[in-house]
Amino acid sequence: MAQASPYNGVTVLIIEDESHTRLLIKRLLLQIGIVSVVEAGEGKAGLDETVRTRPTVILCDVHMEPVSGREFLRTLRGLKVRSIALTPVIFLTADANRDTVLFAKEHNVNGYLVKPVSLTDLKSRLDAVLKGSAPR
Repeated sequence: MAQASPYNGVTVLIIEDESHTRLLIKRLLLQIGIVSVVEAGEGKAGLDETVRTRPTVILCDVHMEPVSGREFLRTLRGLKVRSIALTPVIFLTADANRDTVLFAKEHNVNGYLVKPVSLTDLKSRLDAVLKGSAPR
């Protein structure tokens, strides 16, 4: 009998405005065994998708138009439904700008992934976030 994936029941939402980057990340997620992946092209669509699908983890680009990753995170954390507001978010960025890092900390971002995203970094960041969000 095949062994169950440690990612059974995990859904990842990718919020990224560049379709080729979304496709690359989706392929990496499939390689590590995450088969439930949903996508959005910017922050507003990402928020709608978050409420609709209740993902386990969100991978969110920082620089998008019209609704940026910062605006998405601020809105998400302000939602009244705590189970949605506290969804783990990992920022995807090539931005090490001090303001972005401070903003991420203030709004409880759960991790950072630097683009271009590698399979190893993606897996280790996801594993860390999933362990941290496991029931105690």
